[in-house]
Amino acid sequence: MKTMGSAAKSKLPLVFLALLSALLLTGVVSLGAQAGLADRVVRLHVLANSDSEEDQALKLRVRDQVLSQAEQLLTGTADRAEAEEVLARALPDLKETAASVIAAEGYDYDVEVRLEETAFPTKEYDGFALPAGEYLALRVLIGEAQGQNWWCVVFPPLCAAAAEDVPEAAQAAGLSAEQVRLITEESGAYKLKFKAVELWEQLGSLWEK
Repeated sequence: MKTMGSAAKSKLPLVFLALLSALLLTGVVSLGAQAGLADRVVRLHVLANSDSEEDQALKLRVRDQVLSQAEQLLTGTADRAEAEEVLARALPDLKETAASVIAAEGYDYDVEVRLEETAFPTKEYDGFALPAGEYLALRVLIGEAQGQNWWCVVFPPLCAAAAEDVPEAAQAAGLSAEQVRLITEESGAYKLKFKAVELWEQLGSLWEK
């Protein structure tokens, strides 16, 4: 059986370093892309009370009503800054909507509705994907908020958009053609770029410790 020569072995660390350098460089570029996307979108984040079947079903009912109301409020909104202003004013009404659903289903859970910066992992949806990072989010916390969560994008209205309508909806909200290509790339090349962002996020967490 042939064994790897010493010269070949000595090249392995160099190859590894070259690959790591390329990945990190991709991460630097992708971090900038993520920041640009974060400046254009508002996400919706709904947390269930627990992982019980009943609490998870309740989460989806609350999601449906809050998402529908938020999308109506944001109809005609020009950009993320305006979307943030509209949602901030509507927080009491959105909370009332969520509380009404919870009460109608026979639960007495408290509910909080917030608009805040939130860390998200890389997530693939039907027709698009978003890299990991910090995003402004409309958050709905039901009861103890210890159950599996649900998240999507409320502005632009991509949650309910059909896959073929995502590019048009994204561009209408101010995303550049390059940003739209990045999140909808059919080749799947965005997966490597988004993994590079995750690597940078992990390295940053290690340096902060």
